[in-house]
Amino acid sequence: MKNKLIDLNNILFEQLERLNDTDFKEAALGEEIERSRAMTGVARHIIENARLALDAAKAMSDGLIRGELPKMIGAPGEEKEK
Repeated sequence: MKNKLIDLNNILFEQLERLNDTDFKEAALGEEIERSRAMTGVARHIIENARLALDAAKAMSDGLIRGELPKMIGAPGEEKEK
């Protein structure tokens, strides 16, 4: 499973290339546009979660947060799940 931000970036660019394909029939293009909308909606939430993790890491680094953050945040120094 691809689940890193670089993978998301690659998937979104692949989708952009598909949308740029001029060989689509009108119906197929409509389906691809709907697929793109769904993908960008999910991508937006993934990016928001990544921003939250980054903001939490910055706050810890700046000493604004003490103690432990939830594992979901992925704070630096936490053991990674296997």
